Amino acid sequence: PNERLGIVEAIVYGTSRSELSPGKYGGGHLFRELVEGKEVEVEVRAGGKKFMKEVRLEEMELARIFTSRSSFRNYMAFVHGGKGRVKTIFSVLGLRGRLTEASVSGCGELNPLENDPKLLTVGIGTRILLNGAMGYIMGVGTRFSKEKPNLSLTADMKGMIPKFMGGFVTSAGPECITSVAMAIPVLNEEVFKGLKVRDEEVELPIADVRDRVPFEHTQYSKVWKGVDLKVEYLPSSCAEHKACPVERKCPTGAFRKGKGIDLERCFDCGTCIQLCPSSFRGKLGTLPVGNREVPITLRQSCRRKAVELAELLKKKILEGEFLLSEPLQPLGG
Repeated sequence: PNERLGIVEAIVYGTSRSELSPGKYGGGHLFRELVEGKEVEVEVRAGGKKFMKEVRLEEMELARIFTSRSSFRNYMAFVHGGKGRVKTIFSVLGLRGRLTEASVSGCGELNPLENDPKLLTVGIGTRILLNGAMGYIMGVGTRFSKEKPNLSLTADMKGMIPKFMGGFVTSAGPECITSVAMAIPVLNEEVFKGLKVRDEEVELPIADVRDRVPFEHTQYSKVWKGVDLKVEYLPSSCAEHKACPVERKCPTGAFRKGKGIDLERCFDCGTCIQLCPSSFRGKLGTLPVGNREVPITLRQSCRRKAVELAELLKKKILEGEFLLSEPLQPLGG
């Protein structure tokens, strides 16, 4: 590189953690703040010197997000069969033991790869929406298999929409929210069959968080049918805490007492219902484990926003802003 250009190239990982607040702020938070147009402070150390500057996304010549492993073909549910609480990325408050609660991930019938399980229309070069911006499939993601496919994706940050991205603080630290939408052309009966899949037909493995090995199976209809996709706040029933537990613990920072829920930030995960059941309401469903029904207390996928992103993609297609593209090469071939 030419050191006299005054340009710095940098890579920031989505799971990177802030030095000042490592448990509360990560790469996902930074990405969202940049897309929101906020100034971020950059510190560069070189040659024994330190340089500091505040920058915005619009000032950057290039800012792209690359995912190494994303858009899983749904995922799993987790429970804890031991004692006490386990700190894990699959829980905000620590997953309670003795099969007290369950954490789930995956949007079921809306999952793109669930709608094209044989990857007949999805391949390298396929256009997608990544956090609302036009992007592309670069190839298979790490740990890809035909049975459990996932993708490596890219898109320019300057076209992204803040509400579809950000940070999510778990009991094991901050994680990254990424949203993906794909258009699947109906080319034949086999492709159409995949598009008709329903939550009742999509398998949801259940694993103990300690070993992540599935020991039970159910369907995504237990997660997304007959439940509330949106969490509701009841201000008239608000308990008078000196320090609001929901304001302190909301994994996306979506709640402020006196203002309520910021739907642009809210992930409808259900953490607020556990912290203050008198003030927050939402039916999250249960999972069958053995001879009992274990309540779902955390959703790490947001079906409400998945529908919003799918509708956005539909609108872009109808208005000619998003043109379908043939894959340049099949995946995993």
